[in-house]
Amino acid sequence: MSNALAALSEPMRQRILERLANRPMAVGELADQLPVTRPALSQHLKVLKDARLVRDRAEGTRRVYRIDPAGLGQIRQWLDRFWDASLDAFAEAAEREETGT
Repeated sequence: MSNALAALSEPMRQRILERLANRPMAVGELADQLPVTRPALSQHLKVLKDARLVRDRAEGTRRVYRIDPAGLGQIRQWLDRFWDASLDAFAEAAEREETGT
């Protein structure tokens, strides 16, 4: 999971993931939408793939990338722990305020 967070620390990788959230795309399509060379884009995609945030599939001569739900699910589960703890703390604070204790 730390690989996924490290991969997402790079703004260009965040932008790539945002594009892929809309639909699967080939490298050429992504390159047309982003201010990055194809070799640099391929390197970013490799990092995202190694972090299990995207997966690819050959379609003819193209490689089409899509989000890997399993990888994003791991990040979400990790973040949900903090969200749940924050909600619990909020509920406790609200209850204390309501009871005046």
